Amino acid sequence: MRATKLTVLVLAAAAVIGLACPGWASDDGQVVSIAAKDFVAAGLGRKGFDLLMEKNGRVFFVASPGEIAALAALRVSTVIETARFLQQAGQGLSAGGGINGAFHSTLELETDLRTLERDHPGLASLHEIGETLEKRKIYALKISDNASLDEHEPAVLFAGCHHAREWISVEVPYLFGKYLLENYDLSQEVRALVDASEIWIVPIANPDGLEYSIHVYRYWRKNRRANADGTYGVDINRNYGYAWGSDNVGSSGQPGSDVYRGTGPFSEPETAAIRNLFLVHDFRAMISFHSFAQDILFPWGYTTDAAPTDAELGAIAGTMAGLIAGVHGSVYSYGEGSRLLYLTNGDTVDWTYSIAGAPSYTIELPPVDIDHGGFFNDEAAIGAIFEENLPAMLYLTRYAVDHPLSLRPRILPLRERAEPALVRKPKLAARPASAPHR
Repeated sequence: MRATKLTVLVLAAAAVIGLACPGWASDDGQVVSIAAKDFVAAGLGRKGFDLLMEKNGRVFFVASPGEIAALAALRVSTVIETARFLQQAGQGLSAGGGINGAFHSTLELETDLRTLERDHPGLASLHEIGETLEKRKIYALKISDNASLDEHEPAVLFAGCHHAREWISVEVPYLFGKYLLENYDLSQEVRALVDASEIWIVPIANPDGLEYSIHVYRYWRKNRRANADGTYGVDINRNYGYAWGSDNVGSSGQPGSDVYRGTGPFSEPETAAIRNLFLVHDFRAMISFHSFAQDILFPWGYTTDAAPTDAELGAIAGTMAGLIAGVHGSVYSYGEGSRLLYLTNGDTVDWTYSIAGAPSYTIELPPVDIDHGGFFNDEAAIGAIFEENLPAMLYLTRYAVDHPLSLRPRILPLRERAEPALVRKPKLAARPASAPHR
């Protein structure tokens, strides 16, 4: 891990700047930067700004005109950076395919998933695992040699788009599913993995938020929950049950915050859908894709204490980072989420790890910082980003197949306190070691 790593800060509050791709309503807000020492001295980290990143001794965030005036009253020196962000925002989109270009909308994804199911009978099965507040379906694509059957095989989960503005996080898991299906008859490695496992892919965990990001406000992060105070959205990556709401640093109890955790663990249909899927299959590993930073993060997020299998988690992450670097030379840092990035509580990977010790990772996809595009990935880079992550996804799937979870530590007490009514995952019948995975 790089000691001088760019630290991307927690994205905190919903200071709406009204970005409707590709333009800005600049009178609603500006991207500003403040010297990091002044940011800390003024206690601004507790003020609920929509923080973007820290780089070269400056903190970048979104501020409304009123907030800029308040900063001026505090005699905090700010620099308006909106033009710099606009330059990056305009680089990656084209007219082809609508305002989202080559990136999927929810309808486009549904169409493509149904096409994969149709074109690969027996290997692909599409499931509706939930419905959002705005009545959109949450889809999971199951890939296995007998996809329509429950064979109690080891399962791996690849999920994208918990955060609406992270469009590239949809494409990587979707393209992984497409790759597996199209190469099943061409690659011995792919055939062996698909025959031995259930690979579940949820490319869009937050359909309502994604549509809002495409059509209304490009930087939207949360879902579209109408909160009691008139604000909108819950950060569904703070709404999972393990360590939910353990402090107000890793999440917020304020509905207007971009890391608002909701009214209770699994209060949102999106997280409930992932939970219900995870609890009824033998999941042995998972990746939740995000952007941006080029990081591989593993538990814990809610504390800087080491997880019970910290050495194993780190070894797997290091192997994945090496495999990624071997494709195009991209460097992904890796480490505990709380140490490498920032504190989070109620996040996806802490919860999936807590269930059975399954190796669980957040992969923050490229670019590494705002100077290389931030949330605005170039369409032309989609293929290369997928290609460099492909060996890591194949590796983790093989690792899950080869490593049962039966001997792992039981990591339930904190989860039980957070969600006492949660139904336990049923035990699956053990498969003899010599039995074929069919």
